[in-house]
Amino acid sequence: MTETQSSSDAGRPSGDFSLDVERRTVASALRSYVDRLRSGEPGALPSVLGLIVLAAIFSQVSSRFLSENNIGNLPGQGAYIAIIAMGLVFVLLLGEIDLSAGTTGGICAGFAAQAIFSRGLHEGVSGLLYWSLIIAMVAAALLGLYLKSISGPIVVAIGVVIALTGQDKHVLLALIFAVSIGCAVGIFVGWLVAGVGIPSFIVTLALFLAFQGVLLFALKSQPIGVNNYNLWYGLAHDNMTPLWSWVFTIVVVAGYIVFTAVMALRAQAAGLAADTMQLVVARGAAIAVVAVVITYFANQNRNTNTFRTIQGLPYAATIPIALMIVTTLALTKTPWGRHLYATGGNQEAARRAGIDVRHIKVTAFTVNSAFAALGGVFLASNTGGAQLDLGAGNILLFAVAAAVIGGTSLFGGRGKPRDAILGALVIVMIPNGIGLKPNLGVQHQEVITGVVLLVAASVDAVSRRRALAGR
Repeated sequence: MTETQSSSDAGRPSGDFSLDVERRTVASALRSYVDRLRSGEPGALPSVLGLIVLAAIFSQVSSRFLSENNIGNLPGQGAYIAIIAMGLVFVLLLGEIDLSAGTTGGICAGFAAQAIFSRGLHEGVSGLLYWSLIIAMVAAALLGLYLKSISGPIVVAIGVVIALTGQDKHVLLALIFAVSIGCAVGIFVGWLVAGVGIPSFIVTLALFLAFQGVLLFALKSQPIGVNNYNLWYGLAHDNMTPLWSWVFTIVVVAGYIVFTAVMALRAQAAGLAADTMQLVVARGAAIAVVAVVITYFANQNRNTNTFRTIQGLPYAATIPIALMIVTTLALTKTPWGRHLYATGGNQEAARRAGIDVRHIKVTAFTVNSAFAALGGVFLASNTGGAQLDLGAGNILLFAVAAAVIGGTSLFGGRGKPRDAILGALVIVMIPNGIGLKPNLGVQHQEVITGVVLLVAASVDAVSRRRALAGR
């Protein structure tokens, strides 16, 4: 070995391996993105292009489409789709499906509405149904602990305590109770899929049918309005004050910049591949510009017809965004999230690597059903109450379509919570834009939504094939 070779190998680990110490700049990040597009990973690009195309089309259909008032109504109309779709991302990452997400949200919101309306669920439903629900929730919590799940059983236990003490008559605690029911359902579904081995399609299809009957029992075949409960009603209809809107924007943008900067500096200090500060600042500046523009327009008075002022970021936008941030961190910055992606990419390889696949599936379904419950709460807020068919119909189809249109793969292993937000915007734009043109019937909405979903699924399939061909 020559002296030159010896010096070049200095500091290199045995086996001729070396650490990846690439410093990603703005130029290299752009090249990397183009390479991913060429290799069949379009990410969120199709959904962003879809938003632009739909906005261009509907702005020609009606001049009111791009008005501040109409754009401000979009979050309230589509928040429930985004939240249910965000939960579905977790099971779609595993290559699974949940056909009961919509009706799960329906029964959870239905029980919560009955609890508030009757001043306690124990007063609102029969003793048999009440104790059957409590026993089922306790059993689900114990089952979750047996399956090495912790967070889900804790949430379920909180819900049981709320119900047994009669505190479910309060709106906030009733909504927490609804989410705890969702967690119990998710644990049960996850066990049937991962423990018993029943295909998720069959399990959730059965629950989709059964839960429509359970909702009738919960509501006593009578719809319950929620417009009189300010907290519940406000989820889909109220806005932050302009001051708090700016506070929210500043916290989110500054938090993103600080977090990405700290992660980059830590990676550089460890001698690993990392973003340069130039790239961190460029990305942060781009997000800041978008966020400031949105907040500025949201803080303008959107109501020009009456003396009532409507301004500020809608809670139906800020709550899904906050959930997206939390779930993104959980998926990308925790061992659980990395194990979930690994399981979705190749379940057998994940099992051989020592990942507890059963635990991953149970927790994914638990998160999914918890989000379904919260989505059901937002749906009831949007429609004005817990109807007898709450969560049925096209709700699930819209949620699945939102996740897929946003960029989540139906084949597992690829997707982000962000996809649910973008896809939901695409989905909700269609009926919103068509509704501004009275001579366009509902049939146009169904056809356009179906075509958009088909295009998204085709992009997913083609990109997956190209990715496999490039390996």
